[in-house]
Amino acid sequence: MKKDGKGLVWFDEVDKNDLSLVGGKGANLGELTKAAIMVPPGFIVTTESYFLFVDESGLHQKIGEILEPLNPDDSEQLSQVSAGIKEVIANATMPQRVADEIREAYGKLGGLVAVRSSATAEDLPEASFAGQQRTFLNVQGEEEVIAAVQACWASLFEPRAIFYRHEQGLDHLKVGIAVPVQRMVQSEAAGVMFTVEPLTNEDKIAIEAVYGLGEAIVSGEMTPDLYLVNKGDFGILEKRIAKQDWQLVKSPEGGGDIEEANVKLPVSEAVQEEQKISDDEIVNLAKLGAKIEELYQFPQDIEWAKEGGELYIVQTRPITTLKSVREEVAEEELQAPVLASGSPASPGLGSGPVKVVLDASRISEVKEGDVLVAEMTTPDFVPAMKRAAGIVTDRGGRTCHAAIVSRELGVPCVVGTGGASQVLKPDQVVTVDGSQGKVYEGIVAAKVTAPPATAPKATVKTRTKLYVNLAEPELAETVAARDVDGVGLLRAEFMIAEIGEHPRYMLKEGRGEEFTSRLAQGLTTFARAFDPRPVVYRTTDFKTNEYRHLKGGEEYEANEENPMLGYRGAARYIREPDIFELEVEAVKRVREDYKNLWLMIPFVRTVAGLADVKKMLAAEGLHRSQDFKLWMMVEVPSNVFLIDKFLDVGIDGVSIGSNDLTQLILGVDRDNEVLAEQFDERNEAVLVALERVIKAAVARGTTCSICGQAPSVYPEITEKLVKWGITSISVNRDVIDETREIIAAAEQRSSTAAS
Repeated sequence: MKKDGKGLVWFDEVDKNDLSLVGGKGANLGELTKAAIMVPPGFIVTTESYFLFVDESGLHQKIGEILEPLNPDDSEQLSQVSAGIKEVIANATMPQRVADEIREAYGKLGGLVAVRSSATAEDLPEASFAGQQRTFLNVQGEEEVIAAVQACWASLFEPRAIFYRHEQGLDHLKVGIAVPVQRMVQSEAAGVMFTVEPLTNEDKIAIEAVYGLGEAIVSGEMTPDLYLVNKGDFGILEKRIAKQDWQLVKSPEGGGDIEEANVKLPVSEAVQEEQKISDDEIVNLAKLGAKIEELYQFPQDIEWAKEGGELYIVQTRPITTLKSVREEVAEEELQAPVLASGSPASPGLGSGPVKVVLDASRISEVKEGDVLVAEMTTPDFVPAMKRAAGIVTDRGGRTCHAAIVSRELGVPCVVGTGGASQVLKPDQVVTVDGSQGKVYEGIVAAKVTAPPATAPKATVKTRTKLYVNLAEPELAETVAARDVDGVGLLRAEFMIAEIGEHPRYMLKEGRGEEFTSRLAQGLTTFARAFDPRPVVYRTTDFKTNEYRHLKGGEEYEANEENPMLGYRGAARYIREPDIFELEVEAVKRVREDYKNLWLMIPFVRTVAGLADVKKMLAAEGLHRSQDFKLWMMVEVPSNVFLIDKFLDVGIDGVSIGSNDLTQLILGVDRDNEVLAEQFDERNEAVLVALERVIKAAVARGTTCSICGQAPSVYPEITEKLVKWGITSISVNRDVIDETREIIAAAEQRSSTAAS
């Protein structure tokens, strides 16, 4: 079944760009499947099916009315609102078309399956609180799967999910939910892997493992084994073996949610204190983690499982809790009595009175500045965790729920203490040391210092500017602190995906202003973070298949045979000026406060097309000036052949999109596995094109940049770009420092050769 509005797709039909269609979890499963990572097969009931269900059942108004009086900080009211919404969803009838598609797809998959929720605002860098929605394990049978899907839809309104969306400023009725249905792995061992050490940011891979199903780790019910692996040579650096006397396995009855589908069975005494997987399996997992990190170009939090000797990846998501510098507390400076010890989970010191909470129904007892102590935390604890000065749990490892969320919130946390909930007394004042994994009596102060191990690198100066490619607003502040000269490519994809609706659909509903306002909000995040450095915003370049997946998009987007060569880029602006005006208005609003926001026009096929877009911008009051620059993407061969004529139109800069340009020069679809090896920016024809464009721009005194993947992947191309005189190079954030050094070395060699 194709992505054609039927509302159901298979893993191998989607990838990380299909966020609005299949949610974070579904997009990642598709990406891993396409990369030939060992992922249990499955399909995804898309967000289109969910929105169809809401529309046909008349739920939009009902849910809105129930949400109207909500005060998310009132835990009791929050629970009542959640229960009311879930009830109306549960009592509504699933559209027959959707139910039939699920039956057909399950018939092909068969057997026991896991039915998981995949909201469009989870498993993203800005939304790390996984587990807000329901998961159903060991489900079997067509009707049972259909019921589980509808229950996942209802779980979009769990109390914790409503609270989180409110905190993030997300519209409850615009967040979609997809439902992956995946072959169930009956794991002999399972766990979590971080591709960097999650507490220290060190370049080590951290693997946690337990016997049985991995849910026991994430839930914090069990303290797992911890294995640390060197990412360079994959040598095992450290192993901490935890005794395990029980394991979570499939219930003989099967079906239901996590609590009902699994049972706890004893582990044989002979292996309770053994490591859960072999050294070879540890190394193989680490190599798999490094491969996945390379695929995403960002550190990953990965869930894995072992069945029948095979290692499977069942999920990956970005690590959202990394800090650029970890603060440490010198242990010798803390002289107070130690009341409890465990694993350091989130660094820092936090002091306050103890509140022991053994059930999520009592989280309202935790006030601002208290120390939350629990056997373990679940997503239901998040409101209390946000108020806490420190968090302590009896169970869990450094990748359990308490640890991940604490790091996200910046709250000191110690996990796996064994019995802090019994040792620490209510209202007793304690200090949580999340760096050392200790809980001290009383209020303890200490000097906080940065680790002395590495001295800061000297700033490398280069003539060639180094820009960064960005799309995610939540990374703006972090990346802006790096040694970069600005943003050379600001992509609209994440901002538009967060809006989640087709702009034409919003215009039809009289909500064009809302589209403009939300886009302006996203653009402001980048412009403010980088001010006064330039932020070059590439106006929207969605293809028809991508626009089609936005809410309402099916009505306005054709099914093109080849969307990459279809209705996109500048051609859209010329044919649909009213949509383009919404985007231009957003840019103008941001520029009222931040003059560093510039524009770049993508996929310009003809010289006349560029001239037309320039006239449209002028009509909207955007004229080239000292503080407003207009760039054009060079990604179509016609741009190369006629570069001088394009420059004659009057633009301030060009930026080479080497991805599309390489595809069109070589006639190679880079997503085609059969042809993948032939897609290479180092091909002579591509290099000739790059040299021609750069030298033409330099001769005219026009800025020339590159924002495709080439310089991020091939240092030798960066060398050539500098030699030809390119003005700036824009790369992915993970190769910023490396590229700056390559540029500096290339500039030095050019100067030496010239002299």
